[in-house]
Amino acid sequence: MTTSLPRSGQGLLSIILHAHLPYVRHPEHDSFFEENWLFEAMTECYLPLIGVLDRLHADNVDYRLTMSLSPTLISMLRDDLLQTRYLSYLHSRLELAEKEITRTRKQPEYQKLARLYRRFYLHTLSTYQDRYQGDLLAAFKKHQSTGKLELITTAATHGFLPLLNVSETAVRNQVNTGIAMFKAATGSAPSGFWLPECAYYPGLETVLADAGIAYFFVDSHGIMDASSPPRHGVYAPIACGNGVAAFARDPESSRQVWSAKEGYPGDFDYREYYSDIGFERELDYIAPYILDGKTRINTGIKYHRVTGDNRPKEIYNPRQALAKAREHAQDFVDKRQRQIDRLGATMDDGRQPIIVAPYDAELFGHWWFEGAYWLEWVLRLASESAGGVQLSSCGDYLKQQPSPQVATPAASTWGDQGYSSYWINETNAWIYPLLHKAELQMEKLAHDVQGLTLTPIQTRALNQAARSILLAQASDWPFIMKSGTTVDYANKRVTDHLARFNYLHDCFRKNRLNERYLTALEIMDNIFPDIDFRDYNPSNVRVGFKPARS
Repeated sequence: MTTSLPRSGQGLLSIILHAHLPYVRHPEHDSFFEENWLFEAMTECYLPLIGVLDRLHADNVDYRLTMSLSPTLISMLRDDLLQTRYLSYLHSRLELAEKEITRTRKQPEYQKLARLYRRFYLHTLSTYQDRYQGDLLAAFKKHQSTGKLELITTAATHGFLPLLNVSETAVRNQVNTGIAMFKAATGSAPSGFWLPECAYYPGLETVLADAGIAYFFVDSHGIMDASSPPRHGVYAPIACGNGVAAFARDPESSRQVWSAKEGYPGDFDYREYYSDIGFERELDYIAPYILDGKTRINTGIKYHRVTGDNRPKEIYNPRQALAKAREHAQDFVDKRQRQIDRLGATMDDGRQPIIVAPYDAELFGHWWFEGAYWLEWVLRLASESAGGVQLSSCGDYLKQQPSPQVATPAASTWGDQGYSSYWINETNAWIYPLLHKAELQMEKLAHDVQGLTLTPIQTRALNQAARSILLAQASDWPFIMKSGTTVDYANKRVTDHLARFNYLHDCFRKNRLNERYLTALEIMDNIFPDIDFRDYNPSNVRVGFKPARS
């Protein structure tokens, strides 16, 4: 199912949500703080977004939305251990909400919010357990089948591809393993690909074409600084000359949502993310719901609004906040209409402008509590518009519009300063020589055993070594090292995965594999069940090979 061609004077709006979390799974511990990253995102972002899609479907709204699901997120959403732990997480939040209802019995405004959180968690539990039987991927696939939601994916562990390009094999395995994981999980091949951190380097389009990808995204300057000046700026894609197109992020629509000063989420009526009872209640009271009973963390129960101007935080008013979200949705659609009106005069080749608005999915509901409702109203208002704003996916655009201008995008990212400095600097540069060394050792292993008959344990060990390489390459860890948040954990993740690789490499070379320890590693890092270490043999790469589409 595709969108119809827009009428004269119209333009297209393509909203893309990138849903990604690093692979965090620790069966060796009874509970683990960083697993809460997933549980919070499921509760406050993914399930509310599914609720948005369910309501739009029930109301027969003719929307279009693109969502990128990362392979690490897909793996965690489908993991039995994490599903079980998520249910425990929800029940603990329900227990805390009940406790808050009792505590606030003499504070009616606060108790009203405590009751709201109880309803919120009960609804979340019902949706997760009863409506979708713990399978959120099935919910996204259901909406994909309507033709209104386009699902795409990204690299296997969200590796920062320009800095892995010391080895083309490393880049190809990040891309191909990610796509294979997506196809196995959804039953379909993605036409689009989210470059991790929107990080592009010239030549990457060849890898994407070989993997069967039709389009990808870059930041604005990736097209504005392309090898040929873009005739339509960021409001039309460019063709890379090999069947792959690059779409650029629109700075205006991004600024309205992302900007700390101008962005909607900073409005004084919205819920304040950083005001959480995990940091505000007495330690004895909150201990059962925080890390190890001593380290304060977010619980998700927050009573205050942004307020602003360094004033004491005022109590949150949900009705007022949701009204503001609808007002901001109308403002967003109105401004896109004005953009399209301005751009219409510049399109001299029969092409409609396309406004590409990509965002991290976790913004909607998690960081910006009302964000999912804002998105729902944007989709409703745009779908009802009789004017020029028409929702579209980038995949549909390429099927319907004239062939794009041919050029090569410029090296770029959507990170701070627009290039790679956030992922390679004084805080994290130490990891790259180690990553490159391990990658080359993995390639040599795959090459050296070519043609040999391996035992099942040897094959398992080499496959596990390949998993360790991919997990060490995740862009999340150097990002955290630079941002200064959970730095010790990020350092440990990189060093642990490299240590696991080195152990497997050395034991294989010395023929001293320990099946018991190998099994323990397979249990801890059980991602990519269909991985094949032979893909790391550079001589096995078939340039120009395109996987058959499902």
